[in-house]
Amino acid sequence: MGKVFFKKIDSYNDTTIISMSAKELLIKLVTEEKLELQKYIPLKVHFGEKGNNTFIESKNYEGIINYLKEKEIESAFIETNVLYRGERTTKTNHIKLAKEHGFNQLPIVIADGEYGEEYELVEINKKNFKQCKIGREIAKLDQMIILSHFKGHGLAGFGGAIKQLAMGCAARGGKLAQHSNSFPIIIPFKCKSCNACVKTCPVNALTLNPKAKILKEKCIGCASCIAICPHKAISTNWLGSISKSFYERLAEYAFAAHKKNNIYITFAFNITKGCDCEGHKMKPVVNDLGIFASKDPVAIDKACLDMLDKEKGSRVFSRGRYTLKYAEEIGLGSQDYDLIYL
Repeated sequence: MGKVFFKKIDSYNDTTIISMSAKELLIKLVTEEKLELQKYIPLKVHFGEKGNNTFIESKNYEGIINYLKEKEIESAFIETNVLYRGERTTKTNHIKLAKEHGFNQLPIVIADGEYGEEYELVEINKKNFKQCKIGREIAKLDQMIILSHFKGHGLAGFGGAIKQLAMGCAARGGKLAQHSNSFPIIIPFKCKSCNACVKTCPVNALTLNPKAKILKEKCIGCASCIAICPHKAISTNWLGSISKSFYERLAEYAFAAHKKNNIYITFAFNITKGCDCEGHKMKPVVNDLGIFASKDPVAIDKACLDMLDKEKGSRVFSRGRYTLKYAEEIGLGSQDYDLIYL
């Protein structure tokens, strides 16, 4: 049974309280669980897509940042590029947006390179994946603090620690594998035969004849062509994404990214139906809950869902809960937990 520590805070506007409470929870978790802290511990965050106004702002993390400084622990904000076309598709634009969104307290590391092409294959030997493509700078770490925003998600049902591990730590090809278990697709009428994708494909899996064509027998699913195409003619094949196997793939990638010394801190504020990847304003659908902390990603997600259900009196996010069951089955964590109020 995992321990989940919780501090109730009923308003996202209380930035100072949130920041200090996050530090308090971190100290409590480290002390109670006797966690050994490494000399370098980056903060896995989500910078929010351009136009989104409900992501967790970095000023709420300053208590954690100050604690690490007090302990003389080096840190950084760490993230990976997204699969879809947007402001966070390339490393250069991703860092630019992060700074615009106020993430200026620490260096910024985009773990999978400029186009999502830098990754390590992490062996897990599970049902859907034998190996997972994890962003290179994340794969070589011994410890992270996973700062998650608990909210809804169009495909996963809800987003929390597991999704922050799975999608958040995967390189672009790993995201593609989780979402659709297929190759990118060419949209013929958008293709201008510019040859950009052919020139940049690392395995020569694209040809022009006269439009771009993906050679599936060569494609390794890195999805860098999606980012490089200037005409938005290459896209993800989303068909079949929402399925039981999708939730399994999500859990398996989380397993690949999880490290035994990880610290999970989840901020249950601005709880919207959609994800922070959606580049538009959204309204919360329920009241703010507070902050959770644990070393178990399954337990902390289950605690968030249970408290949300209790506060609302019904299930707000009904889909995606199979992810927790399967994650428990493969050894990522436990759905049984002891909730400790601070």
